[in-house]
Amino acid sequence: MSRRAVYELHDISLENDALMLHESIFHNANGYIGVRSNFEEGYPDGYDSIRGSYLNGFYDYAEMKQAEKLYGMVEEKQTILNVADTQTIFLYLEDEVFSMYEGTVLSGRRWVDMEAGCTGRQVVWRSPKGKEVEITIKRMTSFVRTSLFTIEYAVKALNFDGEITFVSKHEGDVSNYSNPDDPRVAAKSARHLIPVSAKYQEDVSYVVTNTSKSNLKVCTAVKNQLQKGKGECREQEICGHGAEERIETHITRGATVTLVKYSIFCDSIRHRDCKQQAEEELKQALGISLEKHYEEQKAYLANYWEQSALEIEGDEELSLAVRYNLYQLVQSVSKDEYGNIAAKGLSGEGYEGHYFWDTEMYIQPFFVLTNPDISRNLISYRYKTLDEARENARICGHKKGALYPWRTIEGSECSGYFVSGTAQYHINGDIAHAVVAYYLATKDMEFIADQGAEIIFETARLWMDAGNYHRGQFHIHEVTGPDEYTCMVDNNYYTNVCAQYNLHWAVIFYRQLKDLGRIETLAKKLSITEQEVADFEQAEKNMYLPYDEELGINPQDDTFLQKPVWDIEGTPKENFPLLLHYHPLYLYRHQVCKQADTVLAHFIFEDAQDMETIQKSFAYYEKITTHDSSLSTCIYSIVAAKLGLYDKAYEYFGDSAKLDLWNTHHNTKDGIHTANMGGTYMTIVYGFGGLRLKESGLYLAPLLPEQWQGYQFRINYEGTHIQVEIDQEVCILRLLSGEAKELHLYGRKLLLENTVTAKRVQA
Repeated sequence: MSRRAVYELHDISLENDALMLHESIFHNANGYIGVRSNFEEGYPDGYDSIRGSYLNGFYDYAEMKQAEKLYGMVEEKQTILNVADTQTIFLYLEDEVFSMYEGTVLSGRRWVDMEAGCTGRQVVWRSPKGKEVEITIKRMTSFVRTSLFTIEYAVKALNFDGEITFVSKHEGDVSNYSNPDDPRVAAKSARHLIPVSAKYQEDVSYVVTNTSKSNLKVCTAVKNQLQKGKGECREQEICGHGAEERIETHITRGATVTLVKYSIFCDSIRHRDCKQQAEEELKQALGISLEKHYEEQKAYLANYWEQSALEIEGDEELSLAVRYNLYQLVQSVSKDEYGNIAAKGLSGEGYEGHYFWDTEMYIQPFFVLTNPDISRNLISYRYKTLDEARENARICGHKKGALYPWRTIEGSECSGYFVSGTAQYHINGDIAHAVVAYYLATKDMEFIADQGAEIIFETARLWMDAGNYHRGQFHIHEVTGPDEYTCMVDNNYYTNVCAQYNLHWAVIFYRQLKDLGRIETLAKKLSITEQEVADFEQAEKNMYLPYDEELGINPQDDTFLQKPVWDIEGTPKENFPLLLHYHPLYLYRHQVCKQADTVLAHFIFEDAQDMETIQKSFAYYEKITTHDSSLSTCIYSIVAAKLGLYDKAYEYFGDSAKLDLWNTHHNTKDGIHTANMGGTYMTIVYGFGGLRLKESGLYLAPLLPEQWQGYQFRINYEGTHIQVEIDQEVCILRLLSGEAKELHLYGRKLLLENTVTAKRVQA
C-alpha cells in the first residue's frame, strides 16, 4: 500500500455545496450497494441534499416525452432508484438532540480509509446545555457480503453522566433527487416505489417495496445492536412505509456506548424471493462479529491492492489522488453479470445510473490488466443484454446484427436525444474492443467461444448493414463520434477505424474457432457463413479512413474541416461548458471538440496511422478541444506522452487525476466520474508506462516524468503477475507469480523468467 491510504478532512464544512460534494466523496459502495455519505441526523430545513441508497442494475421505467412522435424515438427510459433510507440515526443526550448546526462543534473530521474499506466522521460536540461528547461514526459496505451495509455509531461522554437515546429509522418511502436545470440528473421526481409491507420480525425491521413499472422488488432489513450500554429500553414502531426503533441507555463520564446498525439490501433481479433472501443474509451477517466483518473487508482490499498496486514516488498528493481513484473503481464496479459500472458509479444519481461506453473504453483497461475476472463479468453483462441490442438494431432499421444502446441499465436504449445518443454507433466497436482486450490479456478462448465471439459477430454484422461501398471504399454515414459537439456526420474517423478493428477480429475469431472445432454450433445459431466472413474481411480492408493531404491529418469526419474554427480563446470563461450556453446546432456548425475524438483513435488504434500523421493530428485538435468532458484530458496526456511532449502529458494528467477530490469540474456533488478515474490509470500505465496489448504481444516503454522520483505498477498478463518499476536510471520487470512470458520492452523482445533490468528511456 501507499504510505497514504487515508484521505482525510479536518474541517467539516457546513456549507451546502461542500456537504453535497462530500456526500459523493465519502460515499460507501461495494459494486452492489451504494450509500451516499449524508449526515445520519440530516440537515436543517432549507438545505439541498441528495440522500440516497442505490443498487447496481436496479431500476424503474420513467416517461421520456418527445416533442414529435417519430418512429423509433425513445419514449421510456430506465432510471436508477433511491431504494431506501437506512442511514438515519438521531442521538439524544437526555432532552437535547445532536446537531452540528446547534451547540458547538469543538472539532470534527471525515475520512475514507482505503485499506480498511470504511469511511468515518468524528465530532467533539458541546450541547447548548454544556454536555460534551465525542461521536465516532464508521460506515462500511462489505465487499465480501455485498448485501451488507453497517454503521458503527460510538458515543463517548466527556463531562457528564446521564441517559442517551438512539432513534434509528428505516424508511422505504423515498424518492429520487431532481433538478430541472441540470441535464445530468432527472428533471423531475416521479413516484417509482410502491409500498408492499413494513413490519418487525424478531427485532428486525423488514421493508418491502415494488417498482411502479418495471415489476421489480426490493427488500431492506435492519437490525440494531447496542454495545456497552448500562441497561436499555427499546420501543419499536411501524411508521407509514418504514420503521423506527428508540433505544435508551445510561452512559457514565468517560465511557463509550456504541450502536451497531446492520442493513441488508436484496432485490428480485438476483433473487426469486428477496424477503427470504434478506432474512438469510442478515442471519449470516449477525453470525460473526463486526470486527470479523472489518477483517474480511481488509483482507479483500489487501488482495485488491496486491493485484493492482500502483505507487508514485515524489508526489504524495498526486499519489493519494490516484489511490482514491482506483479505490472508487472497485467500489463502483458490479461483481456479477446483473450490473455494470455507471458513469457515476453508485455515488449518486448523475446520468440516472446509466451505463455508457465509459465502461469499455475507460474502465475495462484497468480491470483487464489487474482483475480479469471482473472484466469478464462486465463483458457477460453485455452478452446478457445482446438480445436487447439486436432489438435496438431492428428499431434503427437494421435487418441483421446488434446495436448496443448508448445509455442503458437493463439493455434497451435510454437516450432521448438520438443525435448525440443512439447515433454514436461507435459503442459497438468499443464493446468489441473490450472483448478483444480481454482476450489479448488472458487468451481465454473458452470465454470467447461461449460469449465473446457472438458479441463480435453481431456487432460486425451491424457495420455491414450500416455502411456501404462507394468507389471501392467502405463508408459509414450519419453517425456521431465521441465528440458530442459534432453530430450526425459521414465517416467519423474514430467510428470507421473502430468498425475496421471490429471486423478484423470477427474474421480472426471465426477462423480460430473453426480451427479448434468450436464454430459449428455458433455458426448454426447465428446462421453465419463463410461468405459473410469473407465480406467482413473485404470491408475491413477497404474501410474509408478520412485523410487530408494538405494538413497531413485525419479529419474528424468528411466535412469537419469545411467549418469555421471556434474562437476558444475569445470565449468567456463563464460560457464553459459550451453545451450549457450555446444551441447544439450552433456548436455543430463549428470546428470545436468537446473531447478527444480523432486523438482517442490515435491512442486506441495507433497502428492505423504513421507517427507523423498522429503528431500533426494531435497538434491540430489540441487547439480546438475544450475538454468540457471529463473523458478528454487523460487521452490527450497519453498521446502527448507517445509523441514525446512530456510537459503537456504531465499537465493533462494532473487535470485528470485530481478531478473529483478537488472538484475541478464543479459537479462531483452528483457523483464521482468513474470513467475519468479509469482514465487516470490509463494515463500512468498506457501513457507514461507505454503499455500496449496487441496481437503480437505485450509491449512496454516506460518513461519517468521529471516531477517524480519513480513509480511502479502491477499487471496480470496471461495469468502471470508482473511488477514494473521505473526510477531515475532503470526500468525493472519482476515476475511475481506464474509462468515465464515473452514481452517487448523498449521495442526489444525478451523472455521474463525472473527479473529484467533495462536502462530507462529518458523523458
